[in-house]
Amino acid sequence: MIHSMTAFARHETKASWGTAQWEIRSVNQRYLESYFRLPEQFRGLESLLRDKLRNSLQRGKIEVNLRYQANQAAGELQLNDVFAEQLLQKAQQLLQKAPQATLNIADILRWPGVMETPSEDLDTLQAELLAGFDAALQDFLAGRGREGAAIEEMIQQRLTAIGEQVAFVRSHLPQAMQWQRDRITSRLNEIKADLDQGRLEQEMAFLASKSDVAEELDRLDAHIKETRHTLKKGGACGRRLDFMMQEFNREANTLSSKAISTEITNAAVELKVLIEQMREQIQNIE
Repeated sequence: MIHSMTAFARHETKASWGTAQWEIRSVNQRYLESYFRLPEQFRGLESLLRDKLRNSLQRGKIEVNLRYQANQAAGELQLNDVFAEQLLQKAQQLLQKAPQATLNIADILRWPGVMETPSEDLDTLQAELLAGFDAALQDFLAGRGREGAAIEEMIQQRLTAIGEQVAFVRSHLPQAMQWQRDRITSRLNEIKADLDQGRLEQEMAFLASKSDVAEELDRLDAHIKETRHTLKKGGACGRRLDFMMQEFNREANTLSSKAISTEITNAAVELKVLIEQMREQIQNIE
């Protein structure tokens, strides 16, 4: 199963201590990058959360946001007297340098670390917050999986369409080669060119070899098979699929340059359109 790098999940936890809401979102990124917005009192969880993401994801830019609303009835807050005293001293020193300023005690109380939750409650609270994060992460992974399945279905459809174009070119190739031979022969007859028949056959064979796209068609068939194998294998396959799109493009460009009829040219253009549609979606695969 393949996974998209684009997803969003939200999970809310309500308990006696208050309400916590986790949000996880991700966008495309070549490597795995994670960013956290946590209340100051929960900054200590960041390392553990980062490890959880690293164990579950391979690529993507991940943003994790925690909104926490404490329930005032859950327990009395404790004042960190030492820290508060240090802040007040520093504030008084600044007031001496800037007498026009005012000291607001409410600002001191709001400073991170001044008011603390009782330690025994904090351990329980953090455990429940981590459980909420795990639930949000599972929803997030499920969302990436669902979107990945939709992308895979689209890619499979494009691969089938590419196979149809390859089959069309292969069936049309003998007719195109004969048309080219007849056109050259007719042109020589018009100018009544007196050419050695052996030399003419050599030139025709040379031109036919330059216009032969059988090798490109075989490679396209092989790329279709390999891409389907990669999709079936699943996992973090976005980079390999991106490489396969480069190989598809190379063969489509060669086919276009060797085109000897309008039908083959149109088929080459259609191939490029299908490949580009796949490439755009593959940018979202982990």
